[in-house]
Amino acid sequence: MTLPHASSSPADADRTFQVDLRGLVDLLSHHLYSSPRVYLRELLQNAVDALTARHALEPAAPGAPFGIRLYADGSVVRVEDDGVGLTEADVHSFLATIGRSSKRADRIAEQRADFIGQFGIGLLSCFLVADEIHVVSRSARTPGAPAVEWRGRGDGSYSVRTLPASARPRLGTTVTLTPRADASEWTRPAQVHALARHFGSLLRHPVTFDGGTGDGATVNPEPAPWARTYPTPGARTRALAAYGEETFGFTPLDTIELDLPAVGLKGIACVLPEAVPAGRRHGHRVHVKGMLLSEQADEILPEWAFFVRCVVDAESLRPTASREALYEDDTLAAVRDALAERLRAWIARTAASDPELLGRFLQAHHLAVKSLAVHDDEILRMLLPWLPFETTDGHATLDEFARTHRTVLVTSSVEEFRQVAAIASAAGLGVVNGGYTYDRQLVHRLPEIRPEVSVADLDPATLTAHLDPVDRETELAAAAYLAQARDALAVFDCDVALRTFQPASAPALLLDSREARHERTRSQLAREQQGGVWGDILGHLRQEAPRAQLILNQLNPLVRTAVGIDEPELARTSAEALYGQAAMLSRRPLRPAESSLINRSFLNLLAHALRKDS
Repeated sequence: MTLPHASSSPADADRTFQVDLRGLVDLLSHHLYSSPRVYLRELLQNAVDALTARHALEPAAPGAPFGIRLYADGSVVRVEDDGVGLTEADVHSFLATIGRSSKRADRIAEQRADFIGQFGIGLLSCFLVADEIHVVSRSARTPGAPAVEWRGRGDGSYSVRTLPASARPRLGTTVTLTPRADASEWTRPAQVHALARHFGSLLRHPVTFDGGTGDGATVNPEPAPWARTYPTPGARTRALAAYGEETFGFTPLDTIELDLPAVGLKGIACVLPEAVPAGRRHGHRVHVKGMLLSEQADEILPEWAFFVRCVVDAESLRPTASREALYEDDTLAAVRDALAERLRAWIARTAASDPELLGRFLQAHHLAVKSLAVHDDEILRMLLPWLPFETTDGHATLDEFARTHRTVLVTSSVEEFRQVAAIASAAGLGVVNGGYTYDRQLVHRLPEIRPEVSVADLDPATLTAHLDPVDRETELAAAAYLAQARDALAVFDCDVALRTFQPASAPALLLDSREARHERTRSQLAREQQGGVWGDILGHLRQEAPRAQLILNQLNPLVRTAVGIDEPELARTSAEALYGQAAMLSRRPLRPAESSLINRSFLNLLAHALRKDS
């Protein structure tokens, strides 16, 4: 079969997209950026990039250093720079074409890494505060070139005309905005000055501000604190701590200098003086070539490093299109790994040289260190013996605990620890609460650091083996009561045994793990759903359900009295009351049937006491 030739009629010709410029400008200027305040950052950024290109063109240019001048008097906002400037062809090519940037096409700017901006859309942010952008520029690339004026409007239209050189005697660019009335919050002089300091305090080019008085105030009078020289190391430490306090609003526990020459990154990490919830990631202040990019850049550090807040300035990190976050690439991943290594090195150095600081750090941030130690063998070796844990000897480090207990038992949940803590302590057992995040994993790795110590999970059988049995005569005398107690508690799949243990004030101990309760629940559901699909599934999952154990303490006077009861109903009621009291002491959530049992046994005992009294 022969296919017909494609038609060559005009209907099949390639066509050009019809672009609604007003809608596109609105989309980019109002939805790309998080706040109208970024307009000043974009103007500063363009000025800095223009200065960078000018320095590349004229590295030995005579005269005063090139700089940036801001002016705002409430009716106008103006940004002037001594940068490379634009020719008329540049204006048509770059200012009038959305998305095209001179930083990509200019032969002087072949090295894109020299510039902060890369996307060619930053000027549109000015439409957040003004309906018209007025640009006058004179190019340094063409000697004697006239000045060029460009007016861009929010409806997508623009005009270009050539001006005499006297319109801008100096080389460079002037951008002027006439703010809208609804944008006065962002364009009044005090706010413009504050925004300039906020975004440009670390810029390498001099920036001045004039609020209409004629006196130019320097926006960035000093370089970054880590770039200054200090008379002594102590003075440097104090200056960095003061900068961290000024930046973040807290006095750092310590400051960690960050220096990655490969990507031109310098800065500090401030150790928080107080604990923070696990997993809460604080934002970090990231500058790119001196310009503030973001105050919430949590991607600069790994998740476990939530005990520090950083302020850094980098040369080689790439911003996203909105320039309010970092572009996730291999460079950022490498920087994140390198900064993580700096934090590990600080922990190691502190552990080796400053025990007092280490103690304060661990007291506040032990959870962060535990999360790191789980996956970092070096940190594990250095700090595991010093980390605090909840134990039967109170809160103690594993190093202290292991000196007393060569065999360390660890529970799998907080609930199990609370069930057995008092009994295990009286029996001389060393038990660690492994129910908190990371604790059980870390305790099991203790023999890697202390080979003379052994670690085992604590289960009911282990604890029961350490409880002393009663003599045969006592057990025979209590047999009838124990049988009645088992019958009364059968509904809870609970066995009853008689032992002696300390403290004598504890009448009973309930041993019932969470896993055992879940298994019994599955078994019960399987029985109830027998024959159905769900019942078959549960039946395949079912294992031999372990029973709970109520251990009665023969040393307790109340128990000695109870086992001698010969009235069946009273014996059942007393067994239910002992079970309920032991369940409450375990501090686990009570099931509805257990709450009902506690209320019923209390009322039955009260009724029995009243009848006896009558």
